[in-house]
Amino acid sequence: MSQEELIEESKKYLMNTYARLPVVMRKGRGSRLYDVDGKEYIDFVSGVAVNNLGHCSPKVTVAFQKQAQRLVHVSNFYHNEPQIKLAKLLVEHSFADKVFFCNSGAEANEAAIKLARKFARVQRGEDRFEIITMEQSFHGRTLATLSATGQTKYQKDFEPMLAGFSCVPFNDVGAVAKAITKKTIAVLVEPIQAEGGVRIPSEDYLPRLRKLCDEQGLLLILDEVQTGIGRTGRLFAYEHYEIEADIMTLAKGLGGGLPIGAMLAKDSVAGAFVPGSHASTMGGNPLACAAAIATIEALLEEDGFVLDHCQLMADYFQKGLWSLARRYPVIKEVRGKGLLLGVELTIEGKPIVQACLEEGFLINCTMDRVLRFIPPLIITQEEIDLLLETLDRIFKRGVV
Repeated sequence: MSQEELIEESKKYLMNTYARLPVVMRKGRGSRLYDVDGKEYIDFVSGVAVNNLGHCSPKVTVAFQKQAQRLVHVSNFYHNEPQIKLAKLLVEHSFADKVFFCNSGAEANEAAIKLARKFARVQRGEDRFEIITMEQSFHGRTLATLSATGQTKYQKDFEPMLAGFSCVPFNDVGAVAKAITKKTIAVLVEPIQAEGGVRIPSEDYLPRLRKLCDEQGLLLILDEVQTGIGRTGRLFAYEHYEIEADIMTLAKGLGGGLPIGAMLAKDSVAGAFVPGSHASTMGGNPLACAAAIATIEALLEEDGFVLDHCQLMADYFQKGLWSLARRYPVIKEVRGKGLLLGVELTIEGKPIVQACLEEGFLINCTMDRVLRFIPPLIITQEEIDLLLETLDRIFKRGVV
């Protein structure tokens, strides 16, 4: 079928929940995607920070091919070897002691919310359940994670929201302190607000937040669904700030393209979960875990070569974007950490996304006016140059 015919069938049979661009992808290799007509695109979206090692990474592909021939799924009534190995890898390279596996970032955040509430009820014997979250945050599409999300546009038409969440400005520890009540149990925060416009906090924000939580006896929950698994040049973004959380959530890049989420916690908190407290039928299945193991091992091997490369390319990319900003007043700011970069505009970003698509580049726009660049961590300097040259042409001809 032609691309146009496939798009028509998509409209006929799929629910209209995505504002999809008019292209049907067929295959991917490394940082490149190819549509059904054979057109090549350089991917600066990477499945929204999922394909951190690129499309069809050989290490990940071989790992899940081998696992698919051995065991794809088994109930969590039983142990399975890949799940145990992956949990050990995550614990050995993070602050955490225990891991719970699920299928997505929303599920991981849902698990974190439940764990925080149960910890407060069981460990402290108190009727405390409130969690402080941040304005412009994004934590998922389930009802609980929507309630935690600090963007009313996602909540519209799904009210009433779940009780127990209060929302304060991001990067403002004083606002968090003022919001604490006798019922507060935790603070939930993204190290970088990716969906919220690639908003980067001040260097002392997370350390001060950690200190406040310690002083007030609150849990600190880090949502690293988009910032984790090497995206910022470290395995986890919290490492940049030399702090530890009580609970952390992961997904997106963890499975190298396969759906998997994880909620990590310290023993002191994780102990609140006992058999029956929480579950996920598909969570931690052998196939997804095998892919995740290969992903993490690839990031850690050769003394962190991929992570070092990520930081080198991030520095180079940022300099190129700032060069564009000096030439084009429509660029208000360039910001980001690692290969999670944002360009805030004074104009709408969608026309630029469309123009890039036509030129063979995939980029993203969030918060209407922030171009978001989240390429595979293996992106090359040459590929970055090609995008920068294309953006230069687009801004120069005034497509916006």
